Formats: sequence, structure tokens, C-alpha cells
Amino acid sequence: MAEVINKAPDFQVAAPRKVPVANLLADYLQRLGDDRLILGHRVSEWCGHGPILEEDIAMANIALDLIGHATSLLALSGEVEGAGRNEDALAYFREAVQFRNALLVEQPNGDFAMTMVRQFLFDVYSVLLWDQLSKCGHEGLAAIATKSLKEDKYHLRHSSEWVVRMGDGTEESHARTQHAVNELWRFTGELFDRDDVDAAVEAQGIVVDHEALKSLWNTMVSDVLTRATLTMPSNPAVRRGGRTGFHTEHLGHLLATMQSVARAHPGASW
Repeated sequence: MAEVINKAPDFQVAAPRKVPVANLLADYLQRLGDDRLILGHRVSEWCGHGPILEEDIAMANIALDLIGHATSLLALSGEVEGAGRNEDALAYFREAVQFRNALLVEQPNGDFAMTMVRQFLFDVYSVLLWDQLSKCGHEGLAAIATKSLKEDKYHLRHSSEWVVRMGDGTEESHARTQHAVNELWRFTGELFDRDDVDAAVEAQGIVVDHEALKSLWNTMVSDVLTRATLTMPSNPAVRRGGRTGFHTEHLGHLLATMQSVARAHPGASW
């Protein structure tokens, strides 16, 4: 089991940070961007290692979509923040404790079943979230959500089909996929938490119904798992902390790779 950097018990939520009111929208946008940046990097690790050539290409395209979404979100966050940081500065020159991604997306790829289950669990959440945000009162975020929703629907179709194929496949593929569901389930609850940042951005027209989101997510996930002959875990999803900078050890290793070129040559362009 992955350890949390500050050794906080699994069931605890990190103490809330005191964020200046002016930066709460920037913080919210960083959460959205960090989720997709980190997951995009994880998916990109399959490039050249896919089980078949077609899947190798598919994974590369999904990674590019996610990183494209992250680029737009982090660029908007930088504009809102007004501190002179663009999307590159936010991606490559923050430390792990400054990232706001959910713990789910930083988990290692593992085998193909682990990767696809992680992708599926996030895809369902992302599609439902974008659907709500596409109607929000912030023009810039609504535009990003509308574009991203179209692409994420394809991601969800891809990942859900793989979950069904592996779950309802051979004895080994079923066992691996069920193991992935069991291992990753504890990270899913964090996706639906509402805190002071969510409350603050509601005043700017960014309203997300977290309870409705969670209910729809459960329904959609249950439907796919049932078709995949997989069992939906009954244990509570208790691992939290990513939204406030308390991450698993895996994020630090990921960032060391992802940020290495930019940090070795700061300010370089080509």
C-alpha cells in the first residue's frame, strides 16, 4: 500500500489551508488542470509499451487530450492568479506539495487492467463534471469544459469497453481487473469532496452538485462493472489529501521525470 508523504492515517483529511480569497479560483482551476496533467503523464508512459499497436496509438492520443485539457486549465489559472506564472511554470516548477490533483490519478500504471480501471473511474467522473461545468457562469471555464466533454466521452467509451472486455474475459483477466477495482476504490471518494475552495467559486457562478455527481457516478460505474461481471466494492473510499497537497510517494517520482528537462534548462525554448 502506498504511503502518504506526511504519514497521515488513511482516514484523515488534511487540515484546510488558508488560501487568499483572490486565489481560490486559481486554486480550483489548478485542481482541474493537475488531475489531467498527472493522469496524462501516467497514460503517456504506455507509449511504445501498449499490448497491441492500435492500443499504443490510442493511449498516446488520450494522453495528448488530457495534457491539452491541462494546458488550457493551467493557462487560465495563471491568468486568474496574476502572479506571472503560465501553464509551463505551473506544470514544471511546482513541488509535489503544491500540486492539487486527486490521489487516484497519480497511482502507478501497474498492469493494463490497473491502468484501464483507473482511467475508467476517472473518465466517468470527468464526463459528469464537464457536463455540469459546461453550463457554469464562468465563460472561460465553460468553454474549456464544453470542448473537453466531447473528447472525454470518447475516453470513457474506450476505457469502459476495456473494463467489460477484461472483466468478462478469461479467468486471469477477470481476476486482474477485479484486483484493480479493489485496489483503486479507496481513492475515489476524494473526487466528490466539497471544501472551502468549492464554496468560494460558487460565488463566481461555478456551481457543482457534488451529491448528484456522486450518485450518477455510482450508477454508471455499477452498470459497467455489472456488465463486466465484476463486484463493486462495499468498503468506504477513505484515502484523501491530494487536494491539499498531501500525496502518495508516487507523485514525487512522477514529477522527477516529468519536470527534469524543464528544470535542467529553465527558460529554454525551441
